[in-house]
Amino acid sequence: MSTLMRAPRHCGSWFWDLDEAMMPGLNSAISVAMRMVDILKTFDLFCPATLEYNWYVLDFGPTGIGSRLILAEPLDASSLSERVSKSRPAAFPNAEVGILHLTGSGTWSDAEGTLRREARLVDISVNPDPTGLVAELSVHHDIWSWFDFSGRPHPGVYNRNAPRLANALREITSALGVEPDPGEPTYFGHAVGFGISTPDADDDGLGPDLTDHL
Repeated sequence: MSTLMRAPRHCGSWFWDLDEAMMPGLNSAISVAMRMVDILKTFDLFCPATLEYNWYVLDFGPTGIGSRLILAEPLDASSLSERVSKSRPAAFPNAEVGILHLTGSGTWSDAEGTLRREARLVDISVNPDPTGLVAELSVHHDIWSWFDFSGRPHPGVYNRNAPRLANALREITSALGVEPDPGEPTYFGHAVGFGISTPDADDDGLGPDLTDHL
């Protein structure tokens, strides 16, 4: 059972607009996704499990059909692209792939240094839109923030986890060659640089209690 509370909306997200850096299309999108996965794996932040996506037809719209592939190691971008293409619904031979969503698990550390595995510690998506690729990484847990969701400082947890995420984001940015844009702020926080915003503390040194929205 999970030991972490997961926010229904992200605490922070980062977008890389790759329209001038990468060719659009499915092959490029999968290549970008695999590059992000490889970097996150070096920090033990992401072990891929599934790839999910919906299908749409140009000038028609969504087909209402989605696909889900189980990802097995080792991952190869070209073979994965072929598997995605072969999963096209027979009723829509002209269907195109929508946003690619990768799910998996990652490792985080508690305040004592005990490593724990958590599903969907990091979320990855890449939009293969023909007008230009956009990659996104988002996080939904409080381990990246100075305060936990109840507003209590947890520097031991923060210091063992936030730097790993920041370093992974820096390496992804270097690999993609494009600086990320922060995602929209939510009730649970927003991205600032390669970290998560820290709200002002009250007179007791506590942050806001966000548990009413969990």
